[in-house]
Amino acid sequence: MTHSLSGRDPSTGKALLVRFDEGRITAVDAGLPSETAWLAPGLIDLQVNGYQGDDFNADDLTIEAVQRLACRLCATGVTTFQPTLITASEEKIVHNLRIIAAARKANPLLAHMIPSVHVEGPHIAPEDGPRGAHPLAYVRPPDLAEFARWQAASGNLAGMVTVSPHYRKASEYIHALSQQGISVSLGHSGATADQIHAAAFAGARLSTHLGNGVASPLPRHPNLIWAQLAEDRLSATMIADGHHLPADTLKAMLRAKTVQRAILISDLVMLAGMPSGEYETPVGGKVELHADGTLNMAGTCYLAGATATLKDAIAYVAGNTGFSLGDAIQMATENPGHFVGGRGVLRVGAPADLIRFRWKDGASSLAIEDVIVQGRSWSE
Repeated sequence: MTHSLSGRDPSTGKALLVRFDEGRITAVDAGLPSETAWLAPGLIDLQVNGYQGDDFNADDLTIEAVQRLACRLCATGVTTFQPTLITASEEKIVHNLRIIAAARKANPLLAHMIPSVHVEGPHIAPEDGPRGAHPLAYVRPPDLAEFARWQAASGNLAGMVTVSPHYRKASEYIHALSQQGISVSLGHSGATADQIHAAAFAGARLSTHLGNGVASPLPRHPNLIWAQLAEDRLSATMIADGHHLPADTLKAMLRAKTVQRAILISDLVMLAGMPSGEYETPVGGKVELHADGTLNMAGTCYLAGATATLKDAIAYVAGNTGFSLGDAIQMATENPGHFVGGRGVLRVGAPADLIRFRWKDGASSLAIEDVIVQGRSWSE
């Protein structure tokens, strides 16, 4: 049975009517000129640690927790996401990969929403600052044998890996993973500009939350931020919440990378949507959540993740950087979609993952009205 959803294209302002059947888009037609809501592909978030009390990094992660997280993310307009596992013991990474794999196997819709997992670490810089909230005790050099064990345990579910390219064998590791179709991202690093370029030559495709996960004081030039901004082989993920990157910094970075190579991520953690206060978490240990949404490692200026959803990030970019709503939507749909099988487009044959929403200049978030995942309403 064919269904449809209508709205205006954020890039062109033209009214569209998207028809879909059996989980796929079957037609994209002109809609009624009187349409006032916006219509876009479902949002794609390449970095989600947790949300509203559940954490993919929990020691006691369950299939039910994975299902709850997916449902809550759907309500924010996210139809595709990568659970993100941070630096931990190999035993824990393998265990949580297995739980996520089991959750996907138990629910075909969940399998669609979670095409892969992002393993952020453990091969990152050990120094305070670049390491961020990742636990020092488990930081270690890249190991192809360990990566093979991750994949064996999860059915090849690790699709993105964040690594610091400062390690002696980093280029070898990056090349080997890229040859397997894994998206290697550079982050949590104090690497030199030469090491950044060598990593891109070896096959790295992304920068993880560019501008964060670096030392507080950096040389004016050269440094690893300039190198990544200049490296056209790297797309950059950015956290647009007003805390991780000031508006001027974000605007300049977006201009340097261009709309086509910019990707918005949330980097949500389990405390997103929770009351302010002090908490003990798997990501960052003891942390402080402030009323403005800032999350710090207790007693420090170091950020311990983010609490703004992707729909908030889109509104922030559209309202504070001079980039349009259509640009911001592209950064959260088509651009990340390149790294999860070509999703995030309104095109015949594409997955019927859609959102209908309202937004006006100055609003701090998108008001989501409808979410369709693989042709089904998320609330069904």
